[in-house]
Amino acid sequence: MKSNLNGEILDRLYKKIEERKNNDPQKSYSAKLLKKGSHKVAQKFGEEAVECLIECATKNPQNLISESADVLYHLLAMWVITDISPEDVWAELHKREKISGIEEKASRNLKSSK
Repeated sequence: MKSNLNGEILDRLYKKIEERKNNDPQKSYSAKLLKKGSHKVAQKFGEEAVECLIECATKNPQNLISESADVLYHLLAMWVITDISPEDVWAELHKREKISGIEEKASRNLKSSK
């Protein structure tokens, strides 16, 4: 991976989506999407995720890269519309990084059974 390309791009994209949410929907895809509400944003994320899965299953790396970018964009749009900040998600990932995936999943199952 190139050193100048890192996770900070997600923070910048989140801020750009957040800034554009009140823009003219005729001039901004982000504004148009967000004005349609959380159900539409979630639907678009799902559509892009399915397209990503198809590209993975058909082993088409270039299309998978493109669809992955679409998935990330729509994930960030979901965060914006639900007032979740990237820092919230980074903190959760940081917390999970300290324990194994099996332990983390087991702890979630314990919480949901209470």
